[in-house]
Amino acid sequence: MTGSKLYLDTAPFIYFLEKSSLYFDQIRDFFIACKNQGILLVTSAITIEEYCVFPLSQNDNQLVSNFDLFLKGMNIEVVSIDKNIALKAAEIRAKYKSFKALDALHLATAITSDCSVFVTNDKQLLQIQEISVCTMNNLNDLTLIQN
Repeated sequence: MTGSKLYLDTAPFIYFLEKSSLYFDQIRDFFIACKNQGILLVTSAITIEEYCVFPLSQNDNQLVSNFDLFLKGMNIEVVSIDKNIALKAAEIRAKYKSFKALDALHLATAITSDCSVFVTNDKQLLQIQEISVCTMNNLNDLTLIQN
């Protein structure tokens, strides 16, 4: 998968930075493999908003700082929402009626950024046909991680 571009929903960041007992090892190995193989990682400005709500509500500026340092250290591209992404999100919500607005914006960002895979843990998003979706349970199927 060298040269691939993968999109990360908010959940993988939470699992890694907050050391989730369920997914930490998987997502750590995923991030290491991406770094070692030069895989480009992309997320949306929405991820910053979604991730930072809890730490800010707890006055935990260290988690916010760690998140920012991680984005920079991994050289993760953060894409801002623009008119084209908003229109693509509207198309997605028109087609997939049960998708929430923020999920549609994430998906639209991934699609318009030419990502090959959308990494999330929202199983509902598996129904989208416009981009491949990988959940945490299938993360090893990406063949990034050498066991």
